[in-house]
Amino acid sequence: MNYKHTVEERFIRYAKIDTTADPTSSTFPSSDIQKDLGRLLVSELKELGAINVEMDKWGYVFGTIPSNSSKKNVPTICFCSHMDTAPDCSGTNVKPIVHRNYQGKPIVLPDDPSQIITKEKQKYLQGKIGDDIITASGETLLGADDKAGIAIIMDFVKYMIEHPELKHGDIRILFTPDEEIGKGVDHLDMEKLNADFGYTLDGGPEGSIEDESFSADGMKVTIDGLSAHPGYAKGKMVNAIKMAALLLDSLPKETLTPETTAHREGFIHPYSIEGALEKASVDFIIRDHKTSKLSEYEELIAATMKDIAEKHPGITYDIEITEQYRNMKEVLNDYPQVCEYAGEAMRKVGITPVFDLIRGGTDGSRMSFMGMPCPNIFTGEMAIHSRQEYVVVQDMEKSVKTLIELIQIWEHRHE
Repeated sequence: MNYKHTVEERFIRYAKIDTTADPTSSTFPSSDIQKDLGRLLVSELKELGAINVEMDKWGYVFGTIPSNSSKKNVPTICFCSHMDTAPDCSGTNVKPIVHRNYQGKPIVLPDDPSQIITKEKQKYLQGKIGDDIITASGETLLGADDKAGIAIIMDFVKYMIEHPELKHGDIRILFTPDEEIGKGVDHLDMEKLNADFGYTLDGGPEGSIEDESFSADGMKVTIDGLSAHPGYAKGKMVNAIKMAALLLDSLPKETLTPETTAHREGFIHPYSIEGALEKASVDFIIRDHKTSKLSEYEELIAATMKDIAEKHPGITYDIEITEQYRNMKEVLNDYPQVCEYAGEAMRKVGITPVFDLIRGGTDGSRMSFMGMPCPNIFTGEMAIHSRQEYVVVQDMEKSVKTLIELIQIWEHRHE
């Protein structure tokens, strides 16, 4: 493959644009700055020669590489990445640094020398000797999640348009906002997208095909207490803040928490608490790879809260449960070719595919249930949501090569 990849320069350009999502916002997208990257991508897609390019009012970016196949029934394939970055760490004034020919020595980030990336802590780097590693400068995240995916897709678009001899069906490009705060496809028009199958480019290690995600609910417990003057409160006051604290203290601590679980183990995670004497609330996220387990965890919280209320007369409470996303495996099981083709494409470029699960979710989790089965493919992004985030340039290039093979397999296998 005699081609000069553009993923590195594209990634650096995109990483410098602040696209931090805002979980406190009521707008969509949650931060208007995400559209700054969207506008650039629209311009670049048009320059590359894609058609039907637009950013809609919600900030979704669409584009198409039209079919050049004579076959009539080749499925339309979508490649998708998200434009926003996580609010867990600053995404303002990102300064990408390329560390050429990595030789295993600690990488000290210059703007905060206490941030040191080592192959002992980041074991993935032990297999990347000689590769080029991109980091931020120490004061921000890098934004490889998911600007690495965007750079991969854009380089793929460039290659496919420059090589019309490679046969393929319609290719749809999608870039989404607000994935990091769980709203990435809230306003996505699936009829406009008009794709049969999809792949998100939002995975980590080389060769990974993530075909299984958590199922996820949100749960909010609101507690109403009884107010009284603290000087004359005996036998009268019931403090809602204390009841919320009691609820949390009564839930499991050695199991069912993010800090005590791994692999396929689910959890109950209180992530926000607000309160005053008369009213307090606790927000939970509930996660498990088995959807049926979610109701078990929710019933545990509800039963615990009921017991507290019975022992403290005068309080009332309300529980609100919101479905967030479901395990994509439940859909992908019915379309095994989607992952099989991805594995075949990787083998064609010398990569051993590794089928893995996500202890989280992606836009693909929800889009799978919206009619477009959609697993997740590697990008080389690692240590995400942190100041030690990094991405491997050669991994991004291998991902581009995988997409090039993958889209041809779809055309070859369908009449």
